[in-house]
Amino acid sequence: MPFPDINPVAFAIGPLAVRWYALGYLFGVGLGAAYGYRLLANTGLWHKGQPPFKAPDIWDFAFWTMLAIVIGGRAGYVLFYNLPFYLANPTEIINTLDGGMSYHGGMIGLMIAAIVFTRSKGGNWLSALDLIASVSTIGIFLVRIANFINAELYGAPTTLPWGVIFPTDPDLVPRHPSQLYEAALEGLLLFLVIRVFTHVFYSLRRPGMVAGIFGIGYGLSRIAVEFVRLPDPQLGYLWGGWLTMGMLLSLPPVLAGIGLVVYAGTRKQSPLRG
Repeated sequence: MPFPDINPVAFAIGPLAVRWYALGYLFGVGLGAAYGYRLLANTGLWHKGQPPFKAPDIWDFAFWTMLAIVIGGRAGYVLFYNLPFYLANPTEIINTLDGGMSYHGGMIGLMIAAIVFTRSKGGNWLSALDLIASVSTIGIFLVRIANFINAELYGAPTTLPWGVIFPTDPDLVPRHPSQLYEAALEGLLLFLVIRVFTHVFYSLRRPGMVAGIFGIGYGLSRIAVEFVRLPDPQLGYLWGGWLTMGMLLSLPPVLAGIGLVVYAGTRKQSPLRG
């Protein structure tokens, strides 16, 4: 099927062009903060009725979030995906016009920001990680849709009827729309799964449980999609014609997630409230 005629630039104000990719991050943080506010305000969802910080503080944390995602995402890309190039061209590290953002790096930066921010408020940092896990899928969904609009990070050739011919593909053959696979699995489906755990099973009352579920769900979803997603050209496949850097970086979240679920599941649950 042909690629939809969508301009990567959402709108322009004079010489300033605003791209869908930037709006994906902006609305991801904004909508995530709005949803996070509702979670924080519902104190009955949390361990001992105590969220990691007060609901109005989410707007201050949203500013921390933007910085953490940009700095962590860029640092992760430099370290994990193209370190030799940036060692030879250090001034290019701050040049984000060529893209180059790592989800795993952004998540590490976001986790650090959440822990520091929450400790400054005297809250439970594991509950802060649960909060991030509950809202991050919104941003993941929007940014993956923006990746599709940018015609980047597409998959391997396919004969399936939903294969897309991307205009940036030099071979112009139908390929897996792997960005949409990730939006569906890591974004929409994982959001729904976590919503069930937070509002049906009240898993936020077990600090670390929701963060663990997120780590497992995201890691397994990303590994699955990596089988049909093309690796970054500067890295290629790392081993056997199938192992990618994305797979390797997604394995620690799965293992850490299992550890968090076991840890949270063996602790005494707080009394039901609300």
